[in-house]
Amino acid sequence: MPTMNNIPQRLTALREQMKKAGISAYIVPGTDPHNSEYMAAHWAEMQWISGFQGETGTAVITADQALLWTDSRYYLQAEQELKGTTVSLMRESDIDCPTIAQWLKQNVQGTVAVNAEMYTVNAFSSLREAISPLPLTTCDLIRPIWTDNRPDIPMNPLYVYQDCYAGESVESKLTRVRRVLKDEHAQALLIAALDEIGWLLNIRGTDVDYTPCVIGFALVEENRCTLFVDSRKVSKEDAATLQAQGITLSPYESIYDTLHEGKNTTVILDGNRVNEALYEALSEGNNKVKLISPCPVQKMMSIKNETEIQGERTAMIEDGVALTRFFRWLDQWQNKRDSDETELTLAARLHDYRAQGKHFTDESFCTIAGWNANGAIVHYHAEPDKCARIEGDGVLLLDSGGQYLDGTTDITRTVWIGDETKITDRLRRDYTLVMKGHIALARVRFPKGTRGNQLDILAHQYMWQEGITYGHGTGHGVGHFMGCHEGPANIRTDNNTNPIQEGNIFSDEPGIYRTGEYGIRTENLVLTVKAGSQHLPSSVYQPLSECTTGEQYYEFETLTLCFYDMRLLDLSMLTEDEKTWINAYHQRVYDTLAPRLSEDERQYLKEKCKLY
Repeated sequence: MPTMNNIPQRLTALREQMKKAGISAYIVPGTDPHNSEYMAAHWAEMQWISGFQGETGTAVITADQALLWTDSRYYLQAEQELKGTTVSLMRESDIDCPTIAQWLKQNVQGTVAVNAEMYTVNAFSSLREAISPLPLTTCDLIRPIWTDNRPDIPMNPLYVYQDCYAGESVESKLTRVRRVLKDEHAQALLIAALDEIGWLLNIRGTDVDYTPCVIGFALVEENRCTLFVDSRKVSKEDAATLQAQGITLSPYESIYDTLHEGKNTTVILDGNRVNEALYEALSEGNNKVKLISPCPVQKMMSIKNETEIQGERTAMIEDGVALTRFFRWLDQWQNKRDSDETELTLAARLHDYRAQGKHFTDESFCTIAGWNANGAIVHYHAEPDKCARIEGDGVLLLDSGGQYLDGTTDITRTVWIGDETKITDRLRRDYTLVMKGHIALARVRFPKGTRGNQLDILAHQYMWQEGITYGHGTGHGVGHFMGCHEGPANIRTDNNTNPIQEGNIFSDEPGIYRTGEYGIRTENLVLTVKAGSQHLPSSVYQPLSECTTGEQYYEFETLTLCFYDMRLLDLSMLTEDEKTWINAYHQRVYDTLAPRLSEDERQYLKEKCKLY
């Protein structure tokens, strides 16, 4: 990792490269060639050149200035890490902060350059339009100067993901993709997104944090499929399995030459997920590029098959057992306070409980444990030198998830720790407003073709009536033993044109955040199913009457299995239907988890799930 003392030298070296190339401004985003949510350290170019180690940021370097754009989540971290680097912080969440494009147009007169591998096709096109008339070109100016101690691209072995977990063979998936090629009058599909490659080829790995992906590219053609991956990552046995499935292996870096050498081929790709360098290699080879979004593989993988769905349900049981044991320990601890606990030690203890579960492999993201005021920081990340001790009375927001061979989980619970007489009326009101929105979305019915932004108001409605809102999305898609965040559909105020489909899994996570005081978020994962297909009490859903228009209707099956902290709930604010829903949910949590628990654990869970 860079130190503060050598950042100025690195900037000097970059500026020398810029001068030789005739570049006036060089942009270094915090991305990788696969547009990954979590990326390998090899591609941490923004962090290397600026000294800022946050996950989100973009550096801009000119002959006399170095600037780092990041959002409000990282202001404090950036201020500390940029000291002594000569890099200035640009607070992009502030109203008066110019965008990168605005700043460039005001302060630069020559050519702007980026590494084409680090920009998607659509992001590059948008940048070129935004900075016009400034010329935009592509070149890699970091590679020549980052020669010492640059981490290698991970060489972790891939493994074949068994059909008993995947629920569909590689041959079947490739057949479906080739039908799309025929419909699009194309000869090939280019894939750069690691989750899409892993799903399509039924392979998994440990190349990036939290998501079981393998670093590579894939090219699906009418009569062959090529996986571009370092051969050292593939055992002889797995190579034979892949070959038997019709997959040819080729070196990772050879993708660019392969695309450049192709002639007069129509290739489809997702401009939001494939990088500009790949697009340029295709274009230079006189190929016809057809941009589509979303990628057909992304659409396929978002619709879970029956094996994947059952696997998710199984993973939720493992997760629910771990959470029950963790919260039981937490309740016992708060009565004794016989050890020093911090946000990080709580996260570590939860990890240990999850690790006891069958098929557990990793967390699905870095656990967010926010004590009191830290819980009000959306996407808060505790650090060893500045995490909060759990002391006194207050609110703990705990957002966590696990990766199991049969499913991916993501859950948030907000709980009270300490003297219950100190729970304020406002806290209970806030918690109940969040719960009302959470329940409204969980029990909605809607016709086929509905988009997520049409449902989002259900989660916001009660807060909006009080003049309260939250800035994050209400629901993101979730993968199956894959990325915790998955497209193409979602549930948020933005107008996403991709409709919700049967088999989609989403989070349901409204929240309220009181700066300097506490944060509240309640999150379950829900599965999109045909309306009326769930075996639920009639008091939860009225029987589905005949649809006069002949449309198919959907509803959500709640997958997550963990009780709510009823001490924070103002029952007087709930309708009878809402109380019924909570009671039915708690009954299902108890009935499902109790057989896996000891007698003491069952008694604890029974008390937490008691009916109201």
